[in-house]
Amino acid sequence: MGQPSYMTEDGLARLKKELDQLISVERPDISRQIAEARDKGDLSENAEYDAAKEAQGLLEMKIARLEDMVANARIIDESKIDTSQVQILNKVKIKNTGNNQLVEYMLVSESEADIKSGKISVATPIARGLLGKKVGDIVDIKVPSGTISFEIMEISL
Repeated sequence: MGQPSYMTEDGLARLKKELDQLISVERPDISRQIAEARDKGDLSENAEYDAAKEAQGLLEMKIARLEDMVANARIIDESKIDTSQVQILNKVKIKNTGNNQLVEYMLVSESEADIKSGKISVATPIARGLLGKKVGDIVDIKVPSGTISFEIMEISL
């Protein structure tokens, strides 16, 4: 059994939609490609067949991973989220104490992470360093380029 995956209802709905697409559209499509390649004869020198079988294996791994995530999904009740300290689904405004640059991140599950929209996974070093901290706290976070000090400016939803 996989680890619980905390997500919003939107996140779970997106995951289920993607899983449905893989099972009802892509799986039959790959099966058809394999059948067509098989019909072309000698499988020992059939690159199309090999490619289709490999694609099928990758697809089945992805389906299994998504099924596991859906099975272990825990919906987070957004109305019960506390903002007195940093936790999943909070937006956190932090200031780099070295250059006074402000950034804001929302802490989300790995499946919902999207750095372009400011959503970082709770599994990242920055998020792990911020979890449980309060406004005004200064945290030192190890990043690939060294250690950066951040001051927590604001916690919101």
